[in-house]
Amino acid sequence: MAAEEEADHSTPPVGFVKTPFINVCHTSGLKITHINDNATTLWPRPLAQTWTLMLLLVTCFLFWSRMAMPICAVTLAKEFGWSKTETGVVLGAYFWGYCFTQVLGGHASDRIGGERVLLLSTPSWAVMTAITPLLANIGLRPLVTMTVSRFLLGAIQGVHYPSLVSVCAQRVMEGERGFVMSTLACGCYLGMILVGCVGSLMLDWFGWESVFYGAGLLALCWTFCVWKCLLQGPVFSLDSLWISNNCVPESTRINWLYLLREPSVWAMIISHLCFSSTYYTLMSWLPTFFKEMFPHAKDWVFNVIPWIVALPTSLFGGSISDHLIRQGCGTAAVRKVMQFCAMGAASVFIILLCKTSSFVQAVACVSVAVGLSTFNNSGVSMNVHDVAPSCAGALFGVMNTCAAFTGLLMVCMSGYIIEITDSWVTVFSVLAVVNIIGVTIFIVLGDAKRVDQPQII
Repeated sequence: MAAEEEADHSTPPVGFVKTPFINVCHTSGLKITHINDNATTLWPRPLAQTWTLMLLLVTCFLFWSRMAMPICAVTLAKEFGWSKTETGVVLGAYFWGYCFTQVLGGHASDRIGGERVLLLSTPSWAVMTAITPLLANIGLRPLVTMTVSRFLLGAIQGVHYPSLVSVCAQRVMEGERGFVMSTLACGCYLGMILVGCVGSLMLDWFGWESVFYGAGLLALCWTFCVWKCLLQGPVFSLDSLWISNNCVPESTRINWLYLLREPSVWAMIISHLCFSSTYYTLMSWLPTFFKEMFPHAKDWVFNVIPWIVALPTSLFGGSISDHLIRQGCGTAAVRKVMQFCAMGAASVFIILLCKTSSFVQAVACVSVAVGLSTFNNSGVSMNVHDVAPSCAGALFGVMNTCAAFTGLLMVCMSGYIIEITDSWVTVFSVLAVVNIIGVTIFIVLGDAKRVDQPQII
């Protein structure tokens, strides 16, 4: 055993804890066996807390970058003479790019580590965000260049969430994953608040270009800090990427056909698809709903308050789910309860939303619905760690790809329904029904039993 450990020259960073199992690599015809783990390393608690903070920040900056174009859309449309259809093409290009790299990002994260994928992707989308204003003045039509930049931005950022899921599965202790994932999800809500407040002020004071420059600069600063302080430079190299990517444990290859035959996997995929589709649709059309129903209301009220509510509810959901599991409650039961709150209970307030005539009541309904929806971070989003921790990133990439496509379709379908019926009741009713279908399937077929056990080859 000592000789085998001496033959292993891949030294983990300071503070990492190795957990053993046999890993087999073939290099230049030579078979090398060394000690490793399917999770490879677990972060000790202080390091996990530091990484959680950094991943929270980069998620916040990512949402600033993602929402920079929607925030500036009205100004850009006026400056470049875009119609609403052309503006929609530019905004929608992001999601088409976002669909295509989910599985790739998750697979790469499972193989080389999600933190490494993030260190490659973050400066890439930071640069793409920062040069977006320059692309408007390179001689081509701004509509073309902006659409291409949005597509590329979506493609680069598509690896982000699968990487976070993979990091959590590989580096965080099992009893703390719910709280960590819920904390990371707060980066989304913080980003929405930040771009809604600071981004709007920058737009008014310094012009639309500053919104893009700000997001790009912050993300580049994050990359530098992580490179110098957490990954410590030499740990991250092209050699380490090559070795990690090619030394896939032969004893732990996953049979994807077997995995996709499991009812619990499909229950998880369908539930995530239904939840994300309704969530995307609700977030896309809520501003229009408030503009039409309450034309004299302040925009910042319904654009900021729901996200402020989402912060504590997300943390509460993660904390209570971990606490219940530590107290001996069944993991599957906890995931189902969390998902029922996120989809079933939230649907009640979605229905109530279209029956209110008061602006205050409408904001309250939206805030409660958004707050309850954050329990998804402790439900289906965590269930992927229970069911398939060894390929959590890739499986979540599959789930997110399906959700992105169906979300686009539902957003378009909702617009068509509103146009032909001139009624919000129908749209919100459809969203509630989709939610109920998804959570019912998850409650009936969902499970937390691991189904990615190694296949001996």
